[in-house]
Amino acid sequence: MNMLRIGLAQCRQVDGLDRNAETIFRFLTRAGEAGVQVLCFPETQTMGYRVDISAPDAAVPATELDGLHRCVADRCRGLGMACILGTETPAETGKPYNSALVISETGEILGVHHKARLTPLDAVAYSPGETFETFDLFGIRIGVVICFEGFRFPETTRECVAQGAQVVFHPQNNTTRPNDWKIPIHHAMITTRAAENTIWFASCNACLDPHQNSQSLVIAPDGRVHAEAPLKEETLVVADIDVDLATRAMFNFDLEGCAPLLFGDTVRLDELADEFREP
Repeated sequence: MNMLRIGLAQCRQVDGLDRNAETIFRFLTRAGEAGVQVLCFPETQTMGYRVDISAPDAAVPATELDGLHRCVADRCRGLGMACILGTETPAETGKPYNSALVISETGEILGVHHKARLTPLDAVAYSPGETFETFDLFGIRIGVVICFEGFRFPETTRECVAQGAQVVFHPQNNTTRPNDWKIPIHHAMITTRAAENTIWFASCNACLDPHQNSQSLVIAPDGRVHAEAPLKEETLVVADIDVDLATRAMFNFDLEGCAPLLFGDTVRLDELADEFREP
């Protein structure tokens, strides 16, 4: 077994860098006390989601954000904990990127993923990114997809898996509007991203009230719910995951490897067609 303890910070988010920073550091401390190795925050946690939580045309406080990012990285180094931080970063177009900063357990800012698939509301306030990147945390390859692009576009997660990701983190902010009918749809798509790739998929939503249209969920590579947060409660989800279970068998179309996922213990390997069995 190759165990990794991950955390999802289902936390409140407001229009205000200082108040959001207080929340971030509070959850970093809680996660450190719980022995979390990789902590994921919701989408746009530093500034608040533009359009619904903060103003879409507000200036990007680039200097203040850079300072906060560095303080979070310093705190991660002190805790020996890695972090995926939902934030925003300046873009040449004027509208910022909707971004997720990836910080290593040594406090190094490894890189940033910019949300590449924008909803019509996202596009009011953000510029689209173009690429999907993976990163190594605690010797494990992880990917990041943000909200809409992870829900509705399976190829985004598959690109991370193609690059070797066994765990994909999914910061989301979903949503302040009364679309509660979408809850089971969102949960089904989160489950599918894990099961169709045989990976761990960890989705972290903000704590939103009165409308939070997805739980924060950790889904195992067989598609079963491994850990979850109740809706509308500020909470830290802590989950121990066995990364070795993320075989990527479905992604690789390894049918012998897929057999236990498809049939459990109801089918013996010697029942499979010869071309799907190891010689």
